[in-house]
Parts: sequence; structure tokens; C-alpha cells
Amino acid sequence: MKIGLVRHFKVNHPYPTKRVKRSELQKWLKGYDEADIEKKDIDLLGIEWTSCFVSDLPRALTTAKSIYNGELFVRSELREVPISPFFKRSIKLSVKSHAVIMRLAWLCNHSSQTEKKAEVKKRVTTVVDEILAGKRENVLVVSHGALMIYLRKELLKRGFKGEQFTRAHNARVYLYEKEE
Repeated sequence: MKIGLVRHFKVNHPYPTKRVKRSELQKWLKGYDEADIEKKDIDLLGIEWTSCFVSDLPRALTTAKSIYNGELFVRSELREVPISPFFKRSIKLSVKSHAVIMRLAWLCNHSSQTEKKAEVKKRVTTVVDEILAGKRENVLVVSHGALMIYLRKELLKRGFKGEQFTRAHNARVYLYEKEE
């Protein structure tokens, strides 16, 4: 069995050049979720993919529709790991600095974050269970960068072998295989 993890196409939403406060950060994050994406060809590794699971967020759906012609299994469990502003006050930082702090807060299960690590792991386990229960051969999974780290860990835990990454590149297939 082969599973290909794909991070959605690159999002056309540049980082602000100035430091931003909490309200501006929230506006930027909302804009990111609604922004257009840069479509491009993806190397599907010469594999005939027999099914495709995809996040229900528009950037992932558009990516999946562009690279896969069959039925899409749309799952909210494949959504990106949400991050929320850490600071309650209006501290001005770059968006990248805010992002690092929010990810660290998420990793530490800080109360500022809306979804905890255990909940994300449960989402990932649920969707991997569904993929494996279907006895499918070659499955594409189109999702998001941070969530792909947990998808990868779950596949390795279940005996799959494949590529290592710390930050998934947009529009690239990461292949995982398991001998039946």
C-alpha cells in the first residue's frame, strides 16, 4: 500500500512588512485562509492513485481537484492545526514571530490555543483508521503543513516507511509505503 502526503499549493498571501498587533494578526490569518493559491504541476511519482482524502479548507480542495480526477473524500479531520494569538495585549511583533510563539504555545498545550495536541492526534488517528479500513491501494492525502507532521508520525507508527521532513513543501508528494 502507498500513501502520498501532499501539502496544498502555495498560498498567495504575503507576510506584512511591519510588525502587527493581535487584531491585525487575526485579520492576516483570516486573509490567509481566504487567499488564492498558486497552481502548478505536481510530480505524482508515476503512481496511479486510486483515491484521495482531502481537508475541507478551500486551498486543499482546490489542490486536490487539480491533481486528482476521481472522487474526493473530504474530511474536516485533515484541517490545519489551528493557532490562536498568544498575547491578550496589543504587543507588536512580526507575523513570523507571532507564528513561532503560537506554535510553541500549542505544543505546550497553553490555554490560549483552541485545540490541544491530543485532539489533533485523535483527528489524525481517525482519518488514518478510515484510510486503512478501506483496503485501498494508493491513497493521496491532501492536507496542511503542521498536520502532515502528525500524519507522517502516525503512518510510521503503523509500519509505513517513507520520507522524513520537518517542514513540508507545498505541492510535493511525500511517499509512504507498507508491504501487506
